[in-house]
Amino acid sequence: MDAARERVRAARTAARRVALLPLLVRGLVFLVVLAGLLLAYPVQLFQARSLLALTVVALLPAVAPRRIWPTFAALVTVGGWVFASAGYDRPITLWRLLAVATLLYLGHTLCALLAVLPYDGAIDPDVVLRWLTRAGAVVLASAVIGVLLTRSGQLGPDDGFQAATVVGLLVAVGLTGLLGWLLRRR
Repeated sequence: MDAARERVRAARTAARRVALLPLLVRGLVFLVVLAGLLLAYPVQLFQARSLLALTVVALLPAVAPRRIWPTFAALVTVGGWVFASAGYDRPITLWRLLAVATLLYLGHTLCALLAVLPYDGAIDPDVVLRWLTRAGAVVLASAVIGVLLTRSGQLGPDDGFQAATVVGLLVAVGLTGLLGWLLRRR
């Protein structure tokens, strides 16, 4: 009985000490994951129970980002995408694919940020702003490369594959050079 009282007292103390910025990041994780789930699943499945289940799935990574829940939410999102494409014959469109991929990445990177933020610390807002700026740059670069590769596939069977191969090789060489430079810099 004393152990239960002590846990309740510790939970109250922790709840009083929560800072605003980590709480806002938790809310952002919830919204991003929920948006990804709603975009991935077919509209025909949206009923009270399924929306409640998707809300709980989106809430879990925001509450416990250091556990398995971010991975679970990402797998549920991908499962919804596959289910909508295969089970409901939803056509795969570029905008929806890029949006779901963007929301999956943002959910993942925000959970990583949230996992290292102390819940009761005074955190400089520039930390979160820099994190979001980097994530935005990754999303923008991925979207541009995705659109370019999609357009290169419309050139023709041989030209499109050649363009995609050349772009892939250039990216691989660029990343190798960047990693080598970073290792030497250390």
